[in-house]
Amino acid sequence: MTSLYVDRRGVTLKADGEALVFYENGERIGTVPLAPLSRVFLRGDVTVSSSLLGKLGERGIGVVVLSGRKAVPTMLLGRPHNDAARRVAQYRLSLDADFCLRFSRAIVEAKLRSQAAFLAARRDSEAGSRYPLTLSLQRLATSIAAVDQQPSMASLRGLEGAGAAAYFEGFAELLPARLHFNGRNRRPPRDPANALLSLGYTLLHAEAVLALYGAGLDPFVGFYHALDFGRESLACDLVEPLRVEVDQHALMLFRSEKLRPEDFSSTESGCLLGKAGRARFYAEWEALAARLRKLLAESVSDVANAISLAGAVPAPCPASSAAPATDTGVDDDDF
Repeated sequence: MTSLYVDRRGVTLKADGEALVFYENGERIGTVPLAPLSRVFLRGDVTVSSSLLGKLGERGIGVVVLSGRKAVPTMLLGRPHNDAARRVAQYRLSLDADFCLRFSRAIVEAKLRSQAAFLAARRDSEAGSRYPLTLSLQRLATSIAAVDQQPSMASLRGLEGAGAAAYFEGFAELLPARLHFNGRNRRPPRDPANALLSLGYTLLHAEAVLALYGAGLDPFVGFYHALDFGRESLACDLVEPLRVEVDQHALMLFRSEKLRPEDFSSTESGCLLGKAGRARFYAEWEALAARLRKLLAESVSDVANAISLAGAVPAPCPASSAAPATDTGVDDDDF
């Protein structure tokens, strides 16, 4: 299964049998078969026919509209999962403080371990950054060791924040100096690296929302991220250990110079990736997106099973870079 990214002004999308058809100025300019599609991402002035939306919904193909210069996502979904009992159990467990704390410890530990594994792998191959990466790893190890001792959500979030600060200090050592990355910033992002991270986290978050809907869970009711109007808190929970996948991808794009600082522009809305850069980004993103969907499917299955057992602690989200034994945000921060 694959994704379709449409980022072109003045295009109209219609259905024709089992194909999606592109029109521009009234002329048919291309077709894409519906069968292999799992997602359609729309950005810019794109018109979509109701018959096409119906076909996409019937096939469970999620539509993500990235609106405005900040690419704020709006999702159009197919029919939700039929198992309402699963959602009722989720709501009940969201009020169980003990379950929420145990779930949250697992999420935070998985996130910190994935970050530590990433930096440890880089330290072994980056002689010039070995010392600062070692310092970051030592601080991360301290945070990891303390996860199970955290008595409350507040203290756990403080621990996660300390780990994030250590991690991004190490991450800054890996990025090209001309990106001027001095740590995570958002709303709006103020430099190319942060702009790319925010875009990647937004797409990852959208994938988590679609996966949760498909499994019959309510993305808005989480266990670590608290209820907040308009925020899919359970999706925020699940993406935490997978953020490092986006970080690695961004590092690859900048180091290979597939994206450069000149692909970005700074405005009152923050630092934004231009259209030519977005085209290259989406072309590179799809391979990672397929991997993320697999990891998210495994995570969602673990959470659904834990909810069904009503009290079992779910396995941590399968962060691909999880260490052998060693920000909070697309929560609302990254939109």
